[in-house]
Amino acid sequence: MSAYLHNRVPNLKPFDYERHHDSHFINQKWVLVNGISEKKSVYTFKHDNILEIERKDASIKTSWTINIQNRFTIETEDGIINVKAYFKDDDILVLNHEDKDEFAMYINTTNYAAEVNSVEDIQSFLKEKYKRKVSNAINEHEFYYISDSEECGPNTVEELTELVNNEEISAYCFVRDVNEDSYAKRLRIIDLMKEL
Repeated sequence: MSAYLHNRVPNLKPFDYERHHDSHFINQKWVLVNGISEKKSVYTFKHDNILEIERKDASIKTSWTINIQNRFTIETEDGIINVKAYFKDDDILVLNHEDKDEFAMYINTTNYAAEVNSVEDIQSFLKEKYKRKVSNAINEHEFYYISDSEECGPNTVEELTELVNNEEISAYCFVRDVNEDSYAKRLRIIDLMKEL
């Protein structure tokens, strides 16, 4: 990965054909983030190496290929470009131009009900996505808590909420993730409950 891309978009995972191709890439509606304030473009990579690009005023069919090193060749209006694909997460795709310090970022709106037509819409999409992701992560995680100067647990947020609702512990008890060593983050049960 080029230093240019890494400095601008950290923590990218390289495209993995086995993991990403069928489930995260093919037949997904990828909205191009770059330049959305001027013109919305939706890219759909189809089987048989067809790339459909939908714009308000036009629909374009072109081609794409992938080689054994997971390098993509895409035919565009400007000619053929070679890119390397990365995922920021399952819904954020980055195509890094191999010959220039340029990249294109896309968000997958296939399962998103609202229209994404502006920078504000992208912000709403990301806010909803990460709020849902945090909520899911919190639900699945376990936490220790301090009550009456003793450490108890671990418990899920659902279990902690039940203890609070039954008035067995205070919502203001400090908690720590099972993977943390201390309560330095000063996180309380009530803080977890707000995220659900």
